[in-house]
Amino acid sequence: MMSNKIKFLLIALLSITIISCKSTDDAKYATDEEVYLNGLKYFKDKKYQLALETFDIISLQYPASKYADDAQYYIAEINFAEEKYVLAEFNYQKLVRNYPASDYTKTATYQVALCNYFLSPTYDRDQQYTQSAIKAFQEFQMLYPADSLSKEANGKIQELRDKLAYREFYTAEIYQKLDSPISSILYYDEVIKNFQDTKYYEPAFFGKINTLYNIKRYEQIKSLIQIYKQTFPKSDNLAKINEIESNIK
Repeated sequence: MMSNKIKFLLIALLSITIISCKSTDDAKYATDEEVYLNGLKYFKDKKYQLALETFDIISLQYPASKYADDAQYYIAEINFAEEKYVLAEFNYQKLVRNYPASDYTKTATYQVALCNYFLSPTYDRDQQYTQSAIKAFQEFQMLYPADSLSKEANGKIQELRDKLAYREFYTAEIYQKLDSPISSILYYDEVIKNFQDTKYYEPAFFGKINTLYNIKRYEQIKSLIQIYKQTFPKSDNLAKINEIESNIK
């Protein structure tokens, strides 16, 4: 069965093609350069629909034009400006795929990641776009490690990983409230194993120790306490950890 995302793209692309065909009939241009310059003027004036129709003429009538990659880039930029991120990602990807030597390739590669970043939902929803955004930012960093945007990508990746970590941590806390300590520990472990670079690493580690203590799994937490104290020597929870250690002795 065709996914909703693919259906949306097909409908959007069909609509653009129909509109563009109409525009081709209505407007007559002498050269591909004239088409491009008119499209660029519309874009700068934020007349996005007219710009989209004009740039699409290049794709239809001048596919070998030296302005073909420019037109493709601005089509994606229009989608992005209108917050149509699924369609924008498709068109940025099309630019990278069809014009790998274009001056826009680096920017388009980063914009693909940004599209997924803006599509990333709240922690309680499916995190497919969050995962895709992290992967796309990491791919950008691999391709352009010295670029200034790589540093910006670091911040975005950290933000997204914090969201994923919180999703697991929040679930662990819910199971605590439901008096299901074993399930809670499983989700604390997800944070401990996979999200050590996030701000939920310490709370999850403490949560696991405290939960094991509450269910009297003393032997299991002796080694964990030592690791905790070495890893988080300035933690606000250190007094509680010392109390637990004293009690189990």
